[in-house]
Amino acid sequence: MHLAGFYIASHPAPVRAAIDAFRQAIDENPFLVVERGMFESQAQNLQRRVREDVAAYLGGSQEEIALTPNTTTGLALVYHGLPLRPGDEVLVTTHDHFSHHEAVRFATERNGASVRKFALFDDASTATVDGIVTRVHDAVRPATRVLGITWVHSSTGMRLPVRQIAEALREVNRGRAGNERVLLVVDGVHGLGAADETVAAMGCDFFCAGAHKWIFGPRGTGIVWARAENWARLKPLIPSFSDSELFTAWTEERPPAGPSNANQVTPGGFLAFEHQWAMGAAFRMHQQMGRARVAGRIRELNGRCKAGLQEIRGVKLHTPLDPELSAGICCFEVEGLSPDAVVKALLARKIVASTSPYKVSHARLAAGLFNTPKEVDTAVAAVRTLATA
Repeated sequence: MHLAGFYIASHPAPVRAAIDAFRQAIDENPFLVVERGMFESQAQNLQRRVREDVAAYLGGSQEEIALTPNTTTGLALVYHGLPLRPGDEVLVTTHDHFSHHEAVRFATERNGASVRKFALFDDASTATVDGIVTRVHDAVRPATRVLGITWVHSSTGMRLPVRQIAEALREVNRGRAGNERVLLVVDGVHGLGAADETVAAMGCDFFCAGAHKWIFGPRGTGIVWARAENWARLKPLIPSFSDSELFTAWTEERPPAGPSNANQVTPGGFLAFEHQWAMGAAFRMHQQMGRARVAGRIRELNGRCKAGLQEIRGVKLHTPLDPELSAGICCFEVEGLSPDAVVKALLARKIVASTSPYKVSHARLAAGLFNTPKEVDTAVAAVRTLATA
């Protein structure tokens, strides 16, 4: 049984069908299909159709969405695109993923800004909303220009109260000039498709996520969402094939007119179009199932998992029991066993689990849409056997 489905998607039937249809069309007539799908009228533009499907799920409009291959690329596009300079500070947490920290490190090394890390809590299992928000408020300094956070931590399973953090930053920004306000950048990959939230209403300035995890989109697809005024802050990093003004300006040997936008930040180049164009099928699937229904199922299964693990002597649960501070990942340790040993022992019992790739690693169980309560109970029983061996 698979309790690590969040790692990278197994394509569900609607997504497989969409990929297969686009792949067959491209194989039969590569030039016409790609030329029409990418470069002719907006009515036929397949990237636009994908953005419309994504916007229907996230909230907002299709003009606010850039298409990327994954979360890592999205974070890099944002941090490298921001007009940071010496004296500016990027604030990130100690809980963020390698990709987030490295995107910030590379960007600040190039532009001369500084980076500082802080902890949102000492123990995820006992953290509170008020405690997290207080630490954010206290960590911001006059030089802080960006706060980077992770919505759902793959290290502990913690789900951050993004709305409350955004509100705290609004208070901080109230007395700041526009170019000195603190921007909120969110790595949202483990919340997108697992939590019932309207991303466009959460209060963040940039939201980066892969679509090939909880959304079950095609592998190698992702998005960045931002309002028009925030896209205008960025300098594009990679030549784009998604904005006609860039090409027109190039042919006329002049600078592009107007501010930067999501299409201009969308990386260009030829890619596996059948995967990118099929991304909309995954978002339509989630719309059909219902975001609240999906989140409720994930909450139910992982609540069952947490409750079971919490009762086992010799097992330390690191994920908050509070469903408002968790989503679909349950992180734990078994006394006397390394995380790798736990995962290998579970695999020997035909249970696919995972370890968290951090300095301090934990074993993880993550029940998704294709799992059942019986499978969760079986996994918990297996952990109990390991803990009492």
